[in-house]
Amino acid sequence: MDANTVGNVHGGVILRLCDEAAGLAAVRHSRGRVVTAGMDRMTFVCPVYIGQLVTCRAMVNAAWRTSVEVGVRVEAEDVRTGDVRHACTAYLTMVALDRDGRPAPVPPLEPQTPEETRRQREAQVRRDNRLSERESIRASRDDGG
Repeated sequence: MDANTVGNVHGGVILRLCDEAAGLAAVRHSRGRVVTAGMDRMTFVCPVYIGQLVTCRAMVNAAWRTSVEVGVRVEAEDVRTGDVRHACTAYLTMVALDRDGRPAPVPPLEPQTPEETRRQREAQVRRDNRLSERESIRASRDDGG
């Protein structure tokens, strides 16, 4: 079942589409195998209904040593009326792997437009927040908390 009883597509179905789109964008950038390391955020703006056309647009926002952040924008279109709505946004971290399954370097990302520069800057903020949160959790465990 991909939808509930009132015709809304389940969020998990949309999540899977976002993961697939992000993986393709990361493979295109890294030119190799990637895995999903995490999802920073999945923000639902409006429901997606059975029968709507779902479009996922994925773009690499930033690249670090072995990982990239991919932003995915999901739009839902009522094909009878042509009405297109922003349904959700997701940010995923993908890690490149070598043939032995170990993290592998990814090419740098060089923004060409102010929009790409903004996306890269915001991706770095999300990464810094993730790393800070991880360090705070480790520290609280070390303190016995």
